[in-house]
Amino acid sequence: MNGHYNQMGIRQKAVSRAFTVLKGTGLGRVMAPLTQGCGAVFMMHHVRPARTGDFQPNRHLEITPDFLRQAVDRIRANGYEIISLDEAVDLLKSGYGHRRYAVLTFDDGYRDNLDIALPILTELQAPFTVFVATGLIERTSELWWLALERVIAENDEVVFTQAGEESGISCRDAAEKNTCFERIVDYLTLEVGELDQRKIIRALAEKYGVDLAELAESLMMTWDEVRQLASDPLVTIGAHTHEHYAMARLDSSSARADVLKGMKILEMELGRRPKHFAYPYGKSHAVSLRDADILRDIGFSSSVTTLPGVLQSSNARDPMMLPRVSLNGRFQDPAVVDQYLTGAPFALYRAARWAASGFGVRSGFSRLFPSTR
Repeated sequence: MNGHYNQMGIRQKAVSRAFTVLKGTGLGRVMAPLTQGCGAVFMMHHVRPARTGDFQPNRHLEITPDFLRQAVDRIRANGYEIISLDEAVDLLKSGYGHRRYAVLTFDDGYRDNLDIALPILTELQAPFTVFVATGLIERTSELWWLALERVIAENDEVVFTQAGEESGISCRDAAEKNTCFERIVDYLTLEVGELDQRKIIRALAEKYGVDLAELAESLMMTWDEVRQLASDPLVTIGAHTHEHYAMARLDSSSARADVLKGMKILEMELGRRPKHFAYPYGKSHAVSLRDADILRDIGFSSSVTTLPGVLQSSNARDPMMLPRVSLNGRFQDPAVVDQYLTGAPFALYRAARWAASGFGVRSGFSRLFPSTR
C-alpha cells in the first residue's frame, strides 16, 4: 500500500537533487543563453500560511506569503520586469527585443488571492492575473481535489467503488492516506469521464459528511470579492471555464459550451469580456490542440497551460498553448526560482521525456492522434 507514496517521496527527492546539482555546478547558468527564452509565466493557486500535518496531498498548490515576496524579489534580481499578461502577449508577438519579462498568474479564484496576495503584490507593485472558474464562485462546481483530501484526512478507511466493485482502502496513517489519494485521483482523472468524476466525488462527500458547498464558501471568493479584485489596476481577470472540467476529456461541443458559459458569466458580472484563458489542469491528458482551436475561434488573445516551460519565440506562433512555471509549494526555495528562469530545468525535463519515449519515436507518433481523454 505504501509503494505509491514512496514513489512520490522518491520523485520529490530527485527533483530537489536536480535543483541542487543545477545550482552547485552552475549548469543552469551555462545553459541559460540557449534555454532561458524571453520571459516566463508563473502559476500559483493559494497564498496562505503553511499548514501543519503530514498528509497534505495538495501542498503543491499552496505557497506562503513570505515565498511570494521572495519569488518576486528573485524574478526582479534576475533582470526580469513583472508585467501584465496583456503586455506580455504583445511583446511575445512582436519578438524578443531586449527585455525579459515575467507574468504572475493565479488559478481558480481563491479568497486568499484577494486577502493575502493582493496586499503583498500592491506593496511590491507587481501586476498579476487571476483566472476565475465561475462555477466555483457560484458554489455549483466542486473543489473535488480538496474534498477528497478532507474525506481521506478524516477517516481510517475509504470505501470506494471502482469498475463496479466496492472495496475499502485503508488510510490509517500519512503514508496510507497519500497512497489512497493518489489511487483515487488516478481513477478520477484517467479512468472515468469528467461527469462521472463529479458524481463519484458527490457520493463520497455525502457518505463521509463533507459539505461541498461549505468547502467552496470557505475558500473561494464571492462575486463582490471578485469585483473588488477586478477593480484594482494591477489585476487582470481571466477565464477558467465554468465547471473546471478538463477540456480534452469532454466532447467538442461540451468543451466549447463550458468555456462560453464561464466567459459570459464573467462578462455579465464584471462588465467586460475576459481576453485570456487558463486551461483547468492543463496537462497533456487534459488539453489538446482541438481545445486551442476552440479558444482561438471564440476570440481569446492567449491561453496558458500547466505544461512546464519558459516563453520562447516559437510560442508567438501559437499563444493558445503557452507554458507556465509552477511555483510549487513543495519547493519553496528562492534558489529554485533562479534555476527556473534559466530555462535549464525544462530543457532537461523535455530531454528526459524524449529519451524515455524512445528518442522521440513514440512521442512523435502519438502527436498524430491527440487524446480526447
